[in-house]
Amino acid sequence: MIYVRNAQERGHANHGWLDTHHTFSFADYYDPDFMGFRTLRVINEDTVAPRRGFGMHPHRDMEIVTYVLGGKVEHRDSMGTQAVIKPGEVQRMSAGTGVVHSEMNNFDEPLHMLQIWILPNKQGLQPGYEQKAFAEQERQGRFRVVASPDGRDGSLTVHQDLVLHATLLGTGESAEYALAPGRHAWVQVARGSGTLNGVPVKAGDGVAVSAEDKLVLAAQAPMEALLFDMA
Repeated sequence: MIYVRNAQERGHANHGWLDTHHTFSFADYYDPDFMGFRTLRVINEDTVAPRRGFGMHPHRDMEIVTYVLGGKVEHRDSMGTQAVIKPGEVQRMSAGTGVVHSEMNNFDEPLHMLQIWILPNKQGLQPGYEQKAFAEQERQGRFRVVASPDGRDGSLTVHQDLVLHATLLGTGESAEYALAPGRHAWVQVARGSGTLNGVPVKAGDGVAVSAEDKLVLAAQAPMEALLFDMA
């Protein structure tokens, strides 16, 4: 089964400094039919104006993954972390018992990123932070693991039975993924257009997948996409 959550059907808010699209219910956007998918709770596509951003705010009991598509984001938190995340880099923050952090675009170009929240496998975890770079050639034409429960293949570690992959596809290029029996997938198209198992998809679309043993993502225009493999 393949169900496409069309980009234009997402929640949307434009605050001037922040233009944001919500794949699932978030903040003032509520849709009981889209509260998440399996253990995936939030996918927000944010565009943040230069010299603006999210000031210090708290989180707890959530795995938060930041995937930068353009520009740079400066992260600071109550664990003492200070870091800048650029395209090709992925960040994971485990909020656990509680973290206060900020995400600022302290630069001269717009910031374009995906903010992803994943429900952890248990509450009250020790807060933690991790950030890694994944070169374009690692993601080109294939699904490259960027986060997993066991940190396999040099990926980030998430506290959930979920494996996150990233891919870059040129026009006419495709990538295949085998989905094990009983597993489910969510594919988020960050940019470009093409097909997933023959079904048309475009930038901003999310695709829920169940009871499929193989996924074939094919690009009709240069594409960047994420694939979540979940129980």
